[in-house]
Amino acid sequence: VSVVATATCLILAYPTAYLIVAASTRVRMVLIVLVFIPYLTSLLARTYAWVVILGDRGLINALLIESGLITSPLPLIYNRMAVYIGMVHIMLPLMILPLISVMQRIDRSLTAAACSMGARPFAAFWRVFVPLTLPGVRSGGVLVFVLCLGFYITPQALGGLRDAMLSTFIADQVASALNVGAIAASAFILLSIAIAVVSMFGLDIAGKHAFAGQRNSRSRPPLVIGTATRYLSESFIGYRSRLWKAKLYRARGESRWRNATGVLFVALIMFYLLFPSLVVIIMSFGAGSVLEFPPSSLSLRWYRSFFDDLSWSGTAWNSVQIGVVVAILSTIAGTLAACGLSRSSPQVRSSLTMAILAPITFPVIIVGVATYLGLAKVGLIGTKTGLILAHSIGSIAFVTVIVSAALVNIDRRLEQAAMSMRAGPLRTFTRVTLPLIRPAILGGAVFAFIHSFDEVVLSSLVGGSIRTLPLRMWESMRNEMDPTIAAVTSLLMVLPVLWLTALYVTWWKSRPKAQSELPDLRA
Repeated sequence: VSVVATATCLILAYPTAYLIVAASTRVRMVLIVLVFIPYLTSLLARTYAWVVILGDRGLINALLIESGLITSPLPLIYNRMAVYIGMVHIMLPLMILPLISVMQRIDRSLTAAACSMGARPFAAFWRVFVPLTLPGVRSGGVLVFVLCLGFYITPQALGGLRDAMLSTFIADQVASALNVGAIAASAFILLSIAIAVVSMFGLDIAGKHAFAGQRNSRSRPPLVIGTATRYLSESFIGYRSRLWKAKLYRARGESRWRNATGVLFVALIMFYLLFPSLVVIIMSFGAGSVLEFPPSSLSLRWYRSFFDDLSWSGTAWNSVQIGVVVAILSTIAGTLAACGLSRSSPQVRSSLTMAILAPITFPVIIVGVATYLGLAKVGLIGTKTGLILAHSIGSIAFVTVIVSAALVNIDRRLEQAAMSMRAGPLRTFTRVTLPLIRPAILGGAVFAFIHSFDEVVLSSLVGGSIRTLPLRMWESMRNEMDPTIAAVTSLLMVLPVLWLTALYVTWWKSRPKAQSELPDLRA
């Protein structure tokens, strides 16, 4: 399942990222935001959206039955195909974003130079552009594959009994039998696979030496064939030169259909990413006792049910409390870790970074089992303190990554100038470094809160009797299809838009503020 989901994500993500990077600046920013929105949306919310669409009484079957094309519902859910649809939908943004990051740094004059030397557009793309994007392909593929290994919610919600993955077995063992030997062995199998994949493909993340020996590693053709090919190629040099001059200033009228195809492909991908969310949001305003699309009448009935029912609002308040505490602790610890990493040697920095990123790189079920066994020894299972510590493990990694990226872009001469004017380390950090990385710190805090608020696997393992909103949603999805969950899902889908708006406003306002604070060092 992980291999097929990763390959499907790569097939869909590569042309999508290429077309996004090739678009104009404004269109590119809009498309990146549209990719970010489902990435920041709750995993449970997106899984529930596909339950609503693919279910026996879901959107697709309802439309087909009403149109008279079928008389009984099609088996669109509780099978392997539904698992692939849900997993690819969830992991596709995680494949697109690394590819965009790598493709934006590629100098397009390289492919233009290849075309100017007689290479056809596809040959220039395949021989020049694609090798330069392999680091993004490698990092995105490894991350998606390893995270798919630990998928628990989506296969159980959309798949059948034959689609259960090893993570489902581990979670069931923790919840029922508590056979520590079987749990540890199963988790170690997943961990071994993850470590093997990361070791083979994830060590050279930057890709600096990935192609150093590529030319020499290729098998050379036989001498006779090579000589004949070279002779024929040299014979057509004059013809190719005249053809190149003839086409040099010719208008490219054939690109119209290519542009239309590219626009249609990107539109379909965005539809695939965003349409499930729109369906649930529209259905949540229905007034009936069951979900309908489109709703026969509009009402806020299910939103009132969410706020009036303590089983929903109480769990939401628990998630908010835990998320705020996790965000504060993770922001402090992650910021200090990022500052320490930025001042360490490259060898130490690489090892420590891999250790810090392990909780969000390896399958979450492995982290959950290790956290459960560790907290059980100190008696923190079923307590808010244990939940906060468990959620902070992954949240610290998010803060560290974001703040470290901001520290890379800081000119260290500003700190040295402050120290040369008798500013101590603490004063230099608070007056120089902190204003420059404040947007990254706030962004890391937001990501830490989102990670904690959306966590369901760790909460189910170590939460005990403490119920959070994701756990309440998961219980509703498994036991009863309460329409209130549609309202909850809609609220969770609107949150990413608010997060992105808050981050943009914070970044925009802090820019001039940080710049205006620097001259005050002389006072």
